[in-house]
Amino acid sequence: MHVRPLLEADLPPLRAMLEGIVEFRPDEVTCAMELAELAVRDPDGSGYHGFAAEQEGRLAGFLTYGPTPLAPGTWDLYWIASAAWARGKGAGSALVRAMEAALKKQKARLVRVETSSITEYEPTRTFYDRMKYLPVSVIKDFYHPGDDLVILTKRL
Repeated sequence: MHVRPLLEADLPPLRAMLEGIVEFRPDEVTCAMELAELAVRDPDGSGYHGFAAEQEGRLAGFLTYGPTPLAPGTWDLYWIASAAWARGKGAGSALVRAMEAALKKQKARLVRVETSSITEYEPTRTFYDRMKYLPVSVIKDFYHPGDDLVILTKRL
């Protein structure tokens, strides 16, 4: 698995990948693409950064992250996703490790992640647990009734 900065050429296959993930609603695909585009086209101005995971010349996954406003040293992992064919093959782990390495160089102290509590996101929460992100808060019915916001953090 090769991890590198997200590139302009990644945007069309990224959109196709995101549209193929059944857990993502169309508005979530739009939001993820907006951050990916900013990470590619204006990382300095927007503050958003991104990585792509590639395997055999194909986009296996992506991740976007950025600084948390008004919280020096704290960063948000905004989006991470893997292509269906790449799940379980290390793309997500490689992406998180690349982000954490970049953040350590910037003297970051904390990474924050938000995810959903619904059953479909259980594999996501298990992934974050394996990556040592700890749940610190739950806001009941945040997204929709019965769909809580789970906030996880990791100290770097």
